[in-house]
Amino acid sequence: MDTDRRFVNYTVEERVAWVTIDNPPLNTLNSALVSELKAVFEELEQNDDVLVVILRGGGEKAFVAGADIKQFPAMDPAVAEKFASEGNGVFNRIEDFKGPVIAAIQGFALGGGCELAMACDIRLASEDAKLGQPETGLAIIPGYGGTQRMPRLIPTGKAKELIFTGEMIDAAEAMRIGLVDRVVKREHLLDEAKKMARKILDKGPLAIKAAKKAINEGLAVPLREGLRLESRYFGGLFSTEDKDEGARAFLEKRKPVFKGK
Repeated sequence: MDTDRRFVNYTVEERVAWVTIDNPPLNTLNSALVSELKAVFEELEQNDDVLVVILRGGGEKAFVAGADIKQFPAMDPAVAEKFASEGNGVFNRIEDFKGPVIAAIQGFALGGGCELAMACDIRLASEDAKLGQPETGLAIIPGYGGTQRMPRLIPTGKAKELIFTGEMIDAAEAMRIGLVDRVVKREHLLDEAKKMARKILDKGPLAIKAAKKAINEGLAVPLREGLRLESRYFGGLFSTEDKDEGARAFLEKRKPVFKGK
């Protein structure tokens, strides 16, 4: 791990990487932070000891409260498009990470923070979390995937309402519409994220990777093509030692010991 990073750090514990965004007080996104986030996920992609990532914000106030607005006045259209394109590239890398990425959301997840959470596979939120895409109040639109991922996660009309109005919603409403997957007390948030990670790690690691690829790739194509993708990934797992171990363990009524082979 590069200890010279200012805004993003991580530790690895039992195949789980805990990635922390630390730009107090609100963990706002700037170009340097986004670059560090990219570098961290590139490192973790190559780390064979990591399968699951838990992504969180440092401090008590925010997961990520949005972009650093001080950057915007100096941006012309070309610079702004590059800014959005590069950010989307980083969030795509998180979405395509080899294993599940769990967002542990406390406090504010607004603008780029909400978009970052949506690039993760699973979203856990504390009861006091607040989510939204307030960009239209600045006379711009979400630029890190909000107009694309939100309508894929929640009903299109609701996504349009949230983006058009810039309304901020609480965790309960976010769960009701499907923007987050579970709401827990703040003091239990990280424990619940760890429990979820452990449940995932008990399963076959090659199967988890294949399931993520099948889901993500399948969502981008028509159903029949997605079903063909699923069949291919399903069949590929039958060449693995883990598949044999899983079947034997089930028949022998014992816990499997998977090796990722």
